[in-house]
Amino acid sequence: MAPDINVSLSRLDIVYLARVADQAERYNDVVAQFKSLISSGDTQLTVEERNLLSIAWRVIDTLEKRPGMSQQHKSLMRVQKSRIKHDLDETCKDVVTVMEKHLIPAANDGEEMVFYCKMRGDYYRYLAEFSTDEEREQHSQAALESYKSAYKHASVTLSPTHPTKLGLALNFAVYYHDIGDSPERACFLAKHAFDEAIATVTKAAISEQVVMEDSLMILQLLRDDMILWSSEIS
Repeated sequence: MAPDINVSLSRLDIVYLARVADQAERYNDVVAQFKSLISSGDTQLTVEERNLLSIAWRVIDTLEKRPGMSQQHKSLMRVQKSRIKHDLDETCKDVVTVMEKHLIPAANDGEEMVFYCKMRGDYYRYLAEFSTDEEREQHSQAALESYKSAYKHASVTLSPTHPTKLGLALNFAVYYHDIGDSPERACFLAKHAFDEAIATVTKAAISEQVVMEDSLMILQLLRDDMILWSSEIS
């Protein structure tokens, strides 16, 4: 019988394992690695670490909506979605617990706080998407409160062109469209964020070029969604 080996992993080791788990689409393992990191008392995550933790499951939805897919393939996709709903539910709740107990209380005001409140809203939105009845309503309300809190922080701490603020506006608008069944509110929020950013985008410093590239990409997504949702209202 082989002896037990006690291996002490460094922060870099843990993040590396989380990255490997992400690439293998083993999202429960990603969350487990960050639980291990946070349990050591370190609740300040880097941007890369936060992005790893904020993984969303959109691949199957994207495939299911792809033009030209046969009904048989769509049926298979729906079966696959139902099979992973349980795992998604557990993983989403794990991420929300980590944020509520550790990351949000330890977050600095500004971008970090906005990021975590937005991410909390995102994960409650995911939970609402595959929940029903009373549980859906609870998750929907929690998502709304999270997005509102994030937007309040963003309004006073981040510039209109900051990619985190624009990403928040995009996801908040998606919430109103997909969960709140209100394309009007979704369009209003998206248009406000878009117009506010465009009004100041030309004033951005050259040193912010990389940040602006991210912002412009999100602005394009906001514009595309506005066009789509406006057609629904019409």
